[in-house]
Amino acid sequence: MGEYARSLAIAHAARRQWPDANIHFILSRQAPYAAATPFPATLLDSSPTFHTAAVTDSIQTFRPHIVIFDNAGRTAQLRAAYRAGARIIFISSRSRQRRKAFRWRWMRLIDEHWIAYPQFIAGRLNFLERFKLDWLRRPVVRYLDVILSRAGAEGDSIMARVGLSLETYVLVVPGGGTGHPGAGDAAAAFLAAANTLAGAGTPTVFIGPTGTAPNSRLRCFHALPQADLAELMSGARLIVTNGGSTLLQAIACGRACIAIPIAQDQHQRIQRCVDADVAIAAKLDAANIVQAADALLGDESARAALARRATGLKLADGIEVASDALTRLLNAV
Repeated sequence: MGEYARSLAIAHAARRQWPDANIHFILSRQAPYAAATPFPATLLDSSPTFHTAAVTDSIQTFRPHIVIFDNAGRTAQLRAAYRAGARIIFISSRSRQRRKAFRWRWMRLIDEHWIAYPQFIAGRLNFLERFKLDWLRRPVVRYLDVILSRAGAEGDSIMARVGLSLETYVLVVPGGGTGHPGAGDAAAAFLAAANTLAGAGTPTVFIGPTGTAPNSRLRCFHALPQADLAELMSGARLIVTNGGSTLLQAIACGRACIAIPIAQDQHQRIQRCVDADVAIAAKLDAANIVQAADALLGDESARAALARRATGLKLADGIEVASDALTRLLNAV
């Protein structure tokens, strides 16, 4: 889900900048978001990673100027894009994909390597990575920091629509498009915590699958456009979320955050945020989440200090970083 949400935000930004752009997605039809994709799409039986022939055929038919591989891709797929004359962007959000992108054969194919997280999360380029870049003089490496589409001045305020006031509510966002090994019931734990907080009188908003009927005091949204999510994040008193992209979005909004890992790669990411004093960690357990939230809500100085340090990071707008890079690539075509 994180990869799709990021690519969708980049695609919308490209459409705003180039209204006549022909934008196409290749997705698994099994993905929960596939049917609602607002752009033309080729739907495959499973992840495009496992359908190299179909991806290659699509590239050859579409003849794109730019191909973006978001955290996935096969060497044969990159080579198909290269043979088609496309500029190639690879986005890595995990260490394994970053290592793949820094293999000699991939570096010769990729024009731009975008690292999905800020440097304090993803780490600086190491000696070997710098050596390879100096030797090949390619690709261009950029840190996206955080992707967060915000509403324009003309947008309707979701806070006004649902009757919320600034810094009076807790926002709970489990995130994730699918279950993760060992955390298949993650959304249920988040929902149980949100129900408890709301039942105790704390204004609480939950974004995600609800399953059983939630507490009547709990405001629930199955999903929201990212601009609405950004507004709710920016107005929250406290945000409870996972350790993926949503955590970085919450920090970029300058909010106090509690982070809970729902995937193996999120443990280290959360720890780096904790080490930077911009988030508090909790276990994937409703009681532990509530305990952490109550502790912060009852300690205004600690909550405000988290929010202040988050604001102080001044994370870059990944949409602007991506748009500038796309402009550079298109101008070179």
